[in-house]
Amino acid sequence: MLIPVLLSGGVGSRLWPVSRAARPKQFLPLGGEGSMLQETHRRLQGLQCGPAMVVCNDEHRFMVAEQLREVGAESATIILEPVGRNTAPAIALAALQAQAHTPDALLLVLPADHHVTEPAAFRAAVQRAAVPAQRGKLMTFGVVPTRAETGYGYVRCGDALTEDLFELAEFVEKPDRTTAERYRAEGHYFWNSGMFLFRADRYLAELATHQPAVLSACEQAMAGAERDLDFIRPNAEAFMASPADSIDYAVMEHTQEGGVATLECGWSDVGAWSALWEIGHADADGNVSDGDVLLQDARNNYIRSESRLVTAIGIDDLVVVETADAVLVGARDRMQQIKRVVETLTSLDRPEATLHQQVFRPWGSYESLVVGEQFQVKRLTVTPGQTLSLQLHHHRAEHWVVVSGEATIIRGDEQLTLGPDESTYIPVGMKHRLANRAAVPLEVIEVQSGSYLGEDDIVRFDDVYGREETPT
Repeated sequence: MLIPVLLSGGVGSRLWPVSRAARPKQFLPLGGEGSMLQETHRRLQGLQCGPAMVVCNDEHRFMVAEQLREVGAESATIILEPVGRNTAPAIALAALQAQAHTPDALLLVLPADHHVTEPAAFRAAVQRAAVPAQRGKLMTFGVVPTRAETGYGYVRCGDALTEDLFELAEFVEKPDRTTAERYRAEGHYFWNSGMFLFRADRYLAELATHQPAVLSACEQAMAGAERDLDFIRPNAEAFMASPADSIDYAVMEHTQEGGVATLECGWSDVGAWSALWEIGHADADGNVSDGDVLLQDARNNYIRSESRLVTAIGIDDLVVVETADAVLVGARDRMQQIKRVVETLTSLDRPEATLHQQVFRPWGSYESLVVGEQFQVKRLTVTPGQTLSLQLHHHRAEHWVVVSGEATIIRGDEQLTLGPDESTYIPVGMKHRLANRAAVPLEVIEVQSGSYLGEDDIVRFDDVYGREETPT
């Protein structure tokens, strides 16, 4: 059986400020109708496959579950990596889980943050590659280059198996411009897509040969795995013993059974803002804009507005990205340097490195509207049927005003039901809880006041999401 494995552990720092660690690019709509994770899952429609498996980190588990639910994939298996250990161990967790339930599982490994404009061509390539994969080949997908690209690694093809299938000769690192031009001219070098197709048992056998420490750690982690709501939690201590390695280095560069399926499907890894300019719909002057944007005498720019009007006059070859709390301006050909910006923000302990102004939680989201000396105003949006934890704060009081929907509130020993324009006050140290029992979203304005307003000022007594001492 063909089982898709969606790898959703990246942080997408090269698309800052839109992509941040708390909500990275795979959960954002970048080039498609839904998020990149949802578009990756939709791409499978038309293939005969079983429920998908998703490997992600613990912090993103509820976003993954909610986005899968939105595309009708509630039956997907979600495996939570205790820590990031790169792709080889992540795929091993999925292979062990698949083999335990489907001994003949054929794994289609897909990063959850890629863009494809021709999904039918992608599916056709998967079907072609499935034949040698069933016979024991470890297949990767090599994208036919459309330009001399220095930002991608390459795979070199060996002898032909069929017209579109080849033996894998080698993986090569990102080349310089001259080498990339030679690769394209020679015709047997293809972009390394990071997508794979192989039997679960064959991948595990190759790990046993070339990276036994990875396999041993993952076997122990899955042997000690626990079920938590709808998630599978491998044993953290065992998994942390695994070396961190990519599938390329751990297996594909060493196996004698590697193969390449060539792929022409409008593929991009959306690795930088310049990639969104390349795949976007440009105007007559080569500008790609998204949101409320007004341009004059501008050429070949990527301009994105998320919260307000952005205007630009007389600019060429720039990237301008506006969000509610940060603005990026830079040369389009230097966007790979954004990682340094994120590293600097992280070293300064700036929240913009990891959090958006709107922060998503399993019950919905909150957005900081005003922050002042000893007070803060937030907008809470609670999804229908969801409940915040029963909690108290040692240093702040809260005043809740219902804007829309119906709030069910526990306030000390009281239980209240409040509608629009109704409010309540939560003193310092009082147990409280907010829930939305209705069928429409609940919006609440929360005014906090006190000597300390940090998200770590919380004591939880009960939480339906199994969180402990984490921000609400």
